[in-house]
Amino acid sequence: MKKWFDEEYEFTVEVTGFLRGDHTERYCRNGEEIGDTYTCTYGCPVNKDGYGICSKTMMLLYPLMEAVRSGGDLENLGGDSKYTKTVVCPDGCVMFRLTAKPLGNENFHKGGYWKDPEGANRPGDDCSAPTEVERRE
Repeated sequence: MKKWFDEEYEFTVEVTGFLRGDHTERYCRNGEEIGDTYTCTYGCPVNKDGYGICSKTMMLLYPLMEAVRSGGDLENLGGDSKYTKTVVCPDGCVMFRLTAKPLGNENFHKGGYWKDPEGANRPGDDCSAPTEVERRE
């Protein structure tokens, strides 16, 4: 992998508690424990040992991360602050706190980083995949 873009935000996801019980065995398939911390910028959050966050929880986190990347305020989505929101995993077991930290880098879309330097992309394109017409030619 060759990461070529310095992201605008860093995200931290911390396990803050369980809705029932006080241990992970036979409760959380991913083995989340209170105090576990995951970090990422654009990719999926991983912990200090390189293990990824629960994939079901990532389905909840991704739209929240995109809201922040788009200039949104997590308070408008029930968050504790502009950059912090507590969520419960889809299985209703584990509580997580998502925190975004601005890094001071330019926004991916506003900065035009999605554009093909050769000008092949059209306004609004997020990739350089050929259109249906281009594939037939």
